Amino acid sequence: MSDTAAHEDPAAIAARAEYPAGRWLIAGVVGLAAFMEVLDISIANVSLAHIAGSLSASQDEATWVLTAYLVANAIVLPASGWFSQVFGRKRYFIGSIVCFSIASLACGLAPSLGWLVVFRIIQGAAGGGLQPVAQAILADSFPPSQRSMAFSIYGIAVVFAPAIGPTLGGWITDNVSWHWIFLLNVPVGGVLIALSLALVKDSAAYEKARKAKMAGGFRVDYIGFALLIVGLGCLQVLLDRGQQADWLASPFITTMAVLAGLSILALIIWEPMQDDPIMDLRLFKYRNFAISSVMMFMLGFVLFGSTLLIPQFVQRVLGYTATLAGLVISPGGLVIVFMMPIVGVLSGKLDARWMVGGGLAVVALSMFHMTTFNMDSSFTQLVAARCLQTLGLAFIFIPITSIAYVGVPADKTDQVSALVNLARNVGGSVGISLATTWLARRGQYHQNVLVENVTPYDHQTQSLTDQLTQHFMAAGASMDAARQQAQATIADMVASQSQLLSFLDDYWILGVVIAALVPLSLFMSSGKEHSH
Repeated sequence: MSDTAAHEDPAAIAARAEYPAGRWLIAGVVGLAAFMEVLDISIANVSLAHIAGSLSASQDEATWVLTAYLVANAIVLPASGWFSQVFGRKRYFIGSIVCFSIASLACGLAPSLGWLVVFRIIQGAAGGGLQPVAQAILADSFPPSQRSMAFSIYGIAVVFAPAIGPTLGGWITDNVSWHWIFLLNVPVGGVLIALSLALVKDSAAYEKARKAKMAGGFRVDYIGFALLIVGLGCLQVLLDRGQQADWLASPFITTMAVLAGLSILALIIWEPMQDDPIMDLRLFKYRNFAISSVMMFMLGFVLFGSTLLIPQFVQRVLGYTATLAGLVISPGGLVIVFMMPIVGVLSGKLDARWMVGGGLAVVALSMFHMTTFNMDSSFTQLVAARCLQTLGLAFIFIPITSIAYVGVPADKTDQVSALVNLARNVGGSVGISLATTWLARRGQYHQNVLVENVTPYDHQTQSLTDQLTQHFMAAGASMDAARQQAQATIADMVASQSQLLSFLDDYWILGVVIAALVPLSLFMSSGKEHSH
């Protein structure tokens, strides 16, 4: 034995033995599993028209393909920590991949929309366990000094997936078939199952604590689970369908709002009183976890909200094709892939508060920059703004994920992962819902204002109408036809301008929300403490 080995600190040897030797391979496996699950949240968005046509359904009916997945996912996600304790983390993780893969196969072979929605519910429920358990496996597989780098791999998965999802989904639908946006998961799932069986292991300490808790009389929180199903299920339906149904003007949405509010309130009161809660809300007494959850909620809010807005803006206002719109989004994902490992290295050296605060400031700056977009904005300007945004997001995700575990007992890792991921997903749903609502309301407002000023008695309107009339007459139209074409052109200009202004308003609101979070980052831990 060498002198170095002979005199090595016994604590260092014990610490090395505590973590698996193939932990970087494990990081790749759980990162790919998370990528597969998050991708399925957004990959079907651009394929709804094809799905509706293929299965003889309306576009409105086809949106339940998205809603069904999100509802099931939202219900299971916060309960995944509880399921991990009952079944064991490795067994639950692999079982989720198996169910997800089988459900994906069934989705691809679904004979009708009804069956597709049923299989999407199963797929969403299985996927709800993948994100948080993957994160918990990472947290327990790496020492605190390497955890930020490990989370950078996970971060690439969950941030890059929604960015590339619509582009990939559109390409598959256009060039192959919409069925393959689901069937693609089957071979990937098979590889993940084989690798997980070989590599993923529950630590001896985790398994010992789990078995001791089970032997001590583990009670099933039936009431908490029922409240969770009703509360988060109704909330997700409310957020996903609210704008479409005109919010509280719809009796259905009003019912969803009441049920969601009462159930979530009852859940908040009930859970802290339970010995084995389905959601351990007592974790919010830990400052870093509470701040991390708020930050993660807002990260989801802006990431999903802006990822929805930018493709819609370039298609509806600038007339881009779906493929070109995807190319505006995709370079931002590449920035994430490039920056995450760098941020992972910096996380162990820089104060997390300054990294998060700086990242938030960059994201806010990018949103304010988007308020300068106009009808003449170039492809390069659009891509640059998106890349600036994702650059800031890269500096936010890893620190707030790592900080969530600081000061929290090791046996609460699963619950921490579940609640942090829930915060991001609910934030994403709220961001999409509010962005869509603001867009519609502000578009109507701007159209009303513009129409009030575009009248036959307005000198500028008269002048523009005359110019356009002369233009169409020169092209061969009669006086009456040219006048009608001129008026139609002005109406189109009003509609385009009102749409443009509504998007700019949305960008401004998102920028203000993010900028307001910068002071909150100062209350976080520096990130240099150990989490366990």
